[in-house]
Amino acid sequence: MKNNTLVHVGLAILRILPSGFMLTHGFPKFQKLISGDTEFLSLFGMGSAPTLFLTVIGEFICPILLIIGFKTRWAAIPSAITMAVAAFVVHGGDPFGDKELALMYFTIFAVIFLLGPGKYSVDRR
Repeated sequence: MKNNTLVHVGLAILRILPSGFMLTHGFPKFQKLISGDTEFLSLFGMGSAPTLFLTVIGEFICPILLIIGFKTRWAAIPSAITMAVAAFVVHGGDPFGDKELALMYFTIFAVIFLLGPGKYSVDRR
């Protein structure tokens, strides 16, 4: 296997696996949203329904786009922002261990934004 191929395989793994893991956080919120239950945190004075809607975009819709590699760099932005808010606002006063997962996801989505999807994606077809 050529080194270049390994880079593209690595980018696919970096894109697909963490996004799949993120779906386990986003899918319950998506179900909550479509059921009409919008009880959620209210951040930045937006109210609970808009905060839940934006969280579903960052934790469910965009990770699906990242898995298939469609509009990858654009999809990584809302996911990264959602994780930054989770780490620095929602868990801002918590110990590092409580914000560590959000920071790891933030880092992964930021790297995906910087490096792009690689050749094993819809974007490259």
